[in-house]
Amino acid sequence: MHKKESFLINRLKSIGFAFKGMLILIKTEASIKIQLFIAVAVTIAGFYFEISKTEWLAQMTMIGMVMSIEGVNTAIEYIANFVHPDHHPKIGLIKDVAAGAVFIASIVAVIIAGIIYLPKLF
Repeated sequence: MHKKESFLINRLKSIGFAFKGMLILIKTEASIKIQLFIAVAVTIAGFYFEISKTEWLAQMTMIGMVMSIEGVNTAIEYIANFVHPDHHPKIGLIKDVAAGAVFIASIVAVIIAGIIYLPKLF
């Protein structure tokens, strides 16, 4: 009989897998590289303009949301390509919907960035 690993060991392994997935995403996906650059830029802007705690919360929430949804979008693309490697209208629809979710989050992030930074610039 196989000995069951402890809860703590399982959690540590899960964190390791998640970290590995994040690194794969950053290394292989051009869109996440762009989003990471933007995240660093607005974080620097946040320090420069001394944004409020509430503005930091909104900004960090949107950074996390956009990058997380991009990760889910990438996973959906990988699954879709695995299931049906050739072009298929239904697979295309699935990929478009997943990309649309990233687009929605990105639009909201730009609006929030505008609300935070436009008054500080003008």
